[in-house]
Amino acid sequence: MADFIKSLLGGLKPSTAPSPAGDDADFADFAGAPDPTPASTTPMITQPLSAQPTAPILGSGVAYTKWYRVWERTSPRDFYQEAFILPFVIILVALHAWGRRKNRRIAREWISAHAPALEKEFALVGFSGRKGTTPTKPEDLLKEKTAQEFITYASGRQNVAFLDIKLSLFKRYNPMNILLETTVSFFFESVRAPAERMEAIAYAFDGREKDLIPVPNAQEQEALEARVKGLQSTYDSFVWAVVHKDVMQKVRDGRYDISLTSTKDHPKLPQWATVMSESAEITDILLTPDLIAAITQAGDAFESLIITDQPNDKPQKLSETTPRKRLSLSLLLKPSPNPQTPPPTLLLFTTFLRLPDTLVQTAHFRPEVHRKTRQTRDDESRKLRKADEDEKAEERRLEGERKKKEVREARVKGMSGEEQRKFLEREREKGQRKQGKKMTKKG
Repeated sequence: MADFIKSLLGGLKPSTAPSPAGDDADFADFAGAPDPTPASTTPMITQPLSAQPTAPILGSGVAYTKWYRVWERTSPRDFYQEAFILPFVIILVALHAWGRRKNRRIAREWISAHAPALEKEFALVGFSGRKGTTPTKPEDLLKEKTAQEFITYASGRQNVAFLDIKLSLFKRYNPMNILLETTVSFFFESVRAPAERMEAIAYAFDGREKDLIPVPNAQEQEALEARVKGLQSTYDSFVWAVVHKDVMQKVRDGRYDISLTSTKDHPKLPQWATVMSESAEITDILLTPDLIAAITQAGDAFESLIITDQPNDKPQKLSETTPRKRLSLSLLLKPSPNPQTPPPTLLLFTTFLRLPDTLVQTAHFRPEVHRKTRQTRDDESRKLRKADEDEKAEERRLEGERKKKEVREARVKGMSGEEQRKFLEREREKGQRKQGKKMTKKG
């Protein structure tokens, strides 16, 4: 059968090999096929094995390649950008460190020169609590609030509730900021040029020792009342100031209390200083020879000395007009050629600390002066009271209109469509009649 099929397909010659007999006759065609052998998987070697490089093996089993050799895969030109930026970073860090250290040194020198006067006048100076047996270092009396601002505090003195002192220094750690502020202040008068100054504010007791002095229990409260019963720490309310003429306009424009005064030069003061007062009699009493000498000695470092009972900002409510008596001193911090010598402003600073005693003793004026200063405050209070009443009347009017609108909407909501139409027509006619009456009156 197999020979017949082969002859049909290709006319092949019949096989001469003897056909197997029995059950293997059907597999006669595969009898002479060779046994299959697997193909070789060995890669062809194009060069001797000895010529191929071998990579060393690390202890972790990872081949050590060129990637781990930074000095082989990089060159100096890869770090040109970093080499350009790094000097600027070093300069900025150095300026920041130098600026902070310089500001700390200036603040330390200032408190070292003024600490004896503070400790002589006050029982408590600084934030460390009551005085101890061990002496306190002058630099420990100051607290660094920011890199350019240092503050201190004092209390425990007759006629003075407490004293706040703030030193504002240059931002030496940021020269670009100093340059920007100086440039802006050159073009805009409303912006104050950067300067180093000391600002001190003393808050007077004004007869309120029982309210301002904290006591732990009722027993000490009674002792405090007995101790202050015979004390007299009150003085008349007024606004008075001695100001350097360079800052006179800024002080007047920036403070509400100073706007209540009139400016007048005084013959005993230097030409660069002027007086702002509510009355000439107040100036005659407060401008003592000691104060004049202290202001003259301070020179260009002096900015302002203000005694006031009114707020710095214009009051918007009647409650803000409550008198709060205080004294403020503003001085420029000038560099001293010799740190060992006391600064020229020390005498004025000491006089300022003792000024509350002078006020309690002498600031009791004639009834005419008191009536004049009282009239100024009453006028301002009257304006605020009227503005408050007008505001309340407007609120009442708006509330009445809102209630009328709610009643109208509820009424219209309960009507039918025809009733709503008639109601709206009557409202429109009523409005037209009112408008016509207004036009008639105007004509």
